[in-house]
Amino acid sequence: MAASTPTSASTTWATPCSSSSSSSSSSSSSSFIDLGYTSKSINFKKPNKRSAHLRCSLHTPSVLHFPNQTPSIYQPPTTATPSLPKPKVANKPKDRDGRRELESSNSNSKPKQQQQQQQWNLLQTFAAMALEAVEGALISSERQKPLPKTSDPAIQISGNFAPVPEHPVQHNLHITGKIPDCINGVYIRNGANPLFEPAAGHHFFDGDGMIHAVTLTAGAASYACRFTETKRLIQERSLGRPVFPKAIGELHGHSGIARLLLFYARGLAGLVDHHHGTGVANAGLVYFNGKLLAMSEDDLPYHVQITPSGDLKTIGRFNFNNQLQSAMIAHPKLDPISGELFALSYDVIQKPYLKYFRFSPTGIKSPDVEIPLAEPTMMHDFAITENFVVIPDQQVVFKLQEMIRGGSPVVYNKNKKSRFGILDKTAVDSSGIRWIEVPDCFCFHLWNAWEEPETNEVVVIGSCMTPPDSIFNECDEGLKSVLSEIRLNMKTGKSTRRAIITDSELNLEAGMVNRNRLGRKTRFAYLAIAEPWPKVSGMAQVDLSTGEVKKFIYGDGKYGGEPFFVPRDSDLEREDDGYIVAFMHDEKTSKSEVVIINAMNLELEASVKLPSRVPYGFHGTFINSKDLQKQA
Repeated sequence: MAASTPTSASTTWATPCSSSSSSSSSSSSSSFIDLGYTSKSINFKKPNKRSAHLRCSLHTPSVLHFPNQTPSIYQPPTTATPSLPKPKVANKPKDRDGRRELESSNSNSKPKQQQQQQQWNLLQTFAAMALEAVEGALISSERQKPLPKTSDPAIQISGNFAPVPEHPVQHNLHITGKIPDCINGVYIRNGANPLFEPAAGHHFFDGDGMIHAVTLTAGAASYACRFTETKRLIQERSLGRPVFPKAIGELHGHSGIARLLLFYARGLAGLVDHHHGTGVANAGLVYFNGKLLAMSEDDLPYHVQITPSGDLKTIGRFNFNNQLQSAMIAHPKLDPISGELFALSYDVIQKPYLKYFRFSPTGIKSPDVEIPLAEPTMMHDFAITENFVVIPDQQVVFKLQEMIRGGSPVVYNKNKKSRFGILDKTAVDSSGIRWIEVPDCFCFHLWNAWEEPETNEVVVIGSCMTPPDSIFNECDEGLKSVLSEIRLNMKTGKSTRRAIITDSELNLEAGMVNRNRLGRKTRFAYLAIAEPWPKVSGMAQVDLSTGEVKKFIYGDGKYGGEPFFVPRDSDLEREDDGYIVAFMHDEKTSKSEVVIINAMNLELEASVKLPSRVPYGFHGTFINSKDLQKQA
């Protein structure tokens, strides 16, 4: 896949505090030169042996704006923070509409930094300085080696993958067409939006969580975006720089071990608090029991409130009234009939590596069911049917000992056979789980599952990804994501797998079925056309029985994200009677909008022009106005 044409996505960073005497390296990064940069940048050497052939549309540079910051006692050494290109701009640059860019959420960082420093005693101050010196030496050492594309910030957060500042609610947005009457509520989408410029390795998944909200009521529209105020973000903003290790971009090899030791040393010295969560809450969203929850699988969910004006406010880390003591994956499943919420929690360090639990419609948690696994496994998603949960145990695993050998802890284990576990939803232990092997299968996402009693089968719909670990580790082979039907025979213990569509070159990732029929047999799936990977050039409605594909393509230089299906009425018999909502960005004009597509004919019904750029992101949901009235 060819690299795309550079665009000018504007970015405002909360830059780390630095001494007035510090200066950045004058050498130019070859990786930035390859992207069209000639200014100062990260000076990572190119690899001598392995040539990286993975090309993708992340190779789109962004224009970065750096607001002035007040120096702080807590400073990185002058060698610690390599600088990305810094164009000459005013302190408060204007966007294409001439509007002054909003101050990012670190605008009050100076008092917070001073307050933090005043709380430190002399020993803590010396400890901070010593650990900073160690980190400076570590980063200097890292800069002598090439960064893989999967952790190179010049690639991972370039173009419209680059972060944006917060935007308070803005009303009376321009609407083209007519918004359907059933689209009455709030469309919200999560994504990764790093507050601080990366000092070293950074994967797109590592960014701080930011939620974008579009309120659509009575034919009018408003927009707001806010950081989810995680414990991690609050502490880093207070300190004026990033100190928490990045799970994918930094935690690999010996330097990853060193970063973990540095982080826990800071914790022991009382410089950071690592006992109340380290997650970024940037992936999934679910509205359950009157609460909007933002999630990433490395922490508890965060409760975020939608204000009457359409703005967003983080209430805090949410443990379901002290019932949940472990992390929860980013894709819990809400049963549309029972109203129960089903979830998993995995641990990469100690047994049990996996736990299953559920919540009643009123939020009462069941006891944990420990699922026996031989090793910790990447468990990003799972599925439910009317009576079962379907748990994938696949070939991408965690092996922390690989860091000692200098590698990544996320490993593709080719000797392992993928399998799916089928467990009764109401199980109190794992004794009844039935494992069925599905060779050479890695589904990062599962779109639906249902039971077919006449054949004793459980049918699973997912996108099978190859190479399985290509999202996390650099590889030469191009990524493919094939929409597949997997049949698990409960009687024979055998499985079959087939591609649903005939076009083997069509990558389909990120999407859903009609959520009113989740866990029951569905005819249609609504999925993102992930081309050129990882951008989304359009959306597809796929007939799961015939393989017929209907497409809506955004247009030249326009890309979007996950399509979200909103049914016109929950009681209608026709499954595809509704609308698809998605964010879309025009890379030529650097303008973003929300599009509303008729799900039956895939024609544009309406669009909403947004007042600021919306970066490409992850998963979203739609909360109708009636449900929003029940918000806690």
